[in-house]
Amino acid sequence: MKKVILITGVSSGFGKQTAKLLSDEGHIVYGTVRNEPGSDDLIHNLKMDLTDIGSIKKTVSEVLEKEGRIDVLINNAGMHTGGPIETSPIRNIKLQMDTNFLGMALITREVLPIMRKQGGGTIINFSSIGGLMGLPFQAFYSASKFAIEGFCEALRMEVKKSNIKIVLINPGDFHTNNSANRRNFLAPTGINDPYHEQFEKTLAIIEKDEANGWEPEVLAKKIVKIIECRNPHHRYIIGSFENRLAVFIKHILPRKWFRMILEDHYKIN
Repeated sequence: MKKVILITGVSSGFGKQTAKLLSDEGHIVYGTVRNEPGSDDLIHNLKMDLTDIGSIKKTVSEVLEKEGRIDVLINNAGMHTGGPIETSPIRNIKLQMDTNFLGMALITREVLPIMRKQGGGTIINFSSIGGLMGLPFQAFYSASKFAIEGFCEALRMEVKKSNIKIVLINPGDFHTNNSANRRNFLAPTGINDPYHEQFEKTLAIIEKDEANGWEPEVLAKKIVKIIECRNPHHRYIIGSFENRLAVFIKHILPRKWFRMILEDHYKIN
């Protein structure tokens, strides 16, 4: 069945691949980008800024005006900061939370009454493995994803009577532009920074894990299957065996032991 799908952040990575596959399947796809949208015969690109409520309202209204409904919202857009908690610039912290969490919450609020009025829909929110465990030198990224976890748990109960399905996606390590984006948001470092040496060591491991991660197409194919599923699961952890194992052992090991495993992996001295 052809569905009207709104997906945020389609300029690259997961969003770009997912939008393409959904269009290939015959769905009507609207994708948002921060800069001026390019032309695409299959995907309707719209300019939207997740940190601007006016921009969000305009985008949702435009899709509703053209199609009369929104069957699926995929909150894919986000950004990735990195750095020590103590020395990360406040502007980076605010942008991280405003984009990953608040922007996601605001566009969800705009779509909910539409879905309720039409008798249902599906909202897919991107969390992360980092939303299930705090990652060193990615604290504010993890915090934004932890917030999405709690948001979805609450939202799922609130919309139960409205036939609106809430699905969480927890990607592991994928080969996207996260590493480049993270470096763009790093705080200036210097010889007086007490975290500089440890951060550089840990960052190299983080970027190596991402470089060796899966390609975005793997996750995009899974999203297509979820959308076409009548009763999707509440959560999908999508990643390597090691990624999924880490989530499992966190739940069965004492917290101290699990922290020691993470410290060993990221070479925290």
